[in-house]
Amino acid sequence: MDTLEGMRTFASVAARGSFTDGAKRLGISTKLASKYVRQLEERLGAQLLHRTTRSVTLTETGEAYYRRCLPLLDQFDELEGLVQTRQSELAGPIRITAPTGFGSTQLVRALRPFLADHPKVAVELHLSDHHVSLVDQGFDLAIRFGALKDSSLVARKLMDMRIVCCASPDYLQANGRPGEPAALADHNCLLPVSAGPSDQWEFRIDGQIRSVAVRGNFRANSPRAVAQMASDGLGIARMPLYTAEPFIESGRLSLLFEAQEAKVIGLHAVYPPGRHLTARVRAVIDHLADQLVGRSG
Repeated sequence: MDTLEGMRTFASVAARGSFTDGAKRLGISTKLASKYVRQLEERLGAQLLHRTTRSVTLTETGEAYYRRCLPLLDQFDELEGLVQTRQSELAGPIRITAPTGFGSTQLVRALRPFLADHPKVAVELHLSDHHVSLVDQGFDLAIRFGALKDSSLVARKLMDMRIVCCASPDYLQANGRPGEPAALADHNCLLPVSAGPSDQWEFRIDGQIRSVAVRGNFRANSPRAVAQMASDGLGIARMPLYTAEPFIESGRLSLLFEAQEAKVIGLHAVYPPGRHLTARVRAVIDHLADQLVGRSG
């Protein structure tokens, strides 16, 4: 084992708090990962990890070593990326985290041609509707919608996504099609569970952005769940366009108030500051920006 391999293995295990998960990320066996970390500790003459049958945690020395070895590993990856760029061939892993709905639809479609063009790049996509720590969990990149909560991260905008209002043809036939946003007060509106005021929907009315108070008997923290319930005829929903598109294309949802839409949310590629992006990560960000432009509808 060389020191670099030991550092890379230690960092992977530390980021995931598990020899099994850390080894899986690197494509090696758990036994080999344990051996590499043990040899690194012997080389340094210090214990880096506390090991129990249930968990792996950093010692105080391990915490300091982990923080210092991450930028060194990044710089080595950047050096490799420089060589790859000169050779016009990208290779190596990219770990991406993204929201479940968008990640499982538009993002995977956008990634497919990139992987076809660069067969030596291996993308590991982690889908979650909760924000995760990029550094602590070893992600190269996050794809996130909306305002960025962590101002310390570096972000590149990829696209704007329309927020649309829609209902099923069956609901509209049974309850009438609202002629203006104010008429939503007389309809059952399906609401997202979010940090903001989900019962105030914004529209562009007479050239100004105005809020319309809505109410309904169903809330969900998943846009897909709201779309599904709307397509089944329970009420009128408001959601990102990417969530509604499959239902619109199949005729199960119809758009309302398109000319009065007032809100878009930004989609960003996010990565930690001070991190030297490898050629493959820079390339995938550029690719996504190119693929996603114009898909806001």
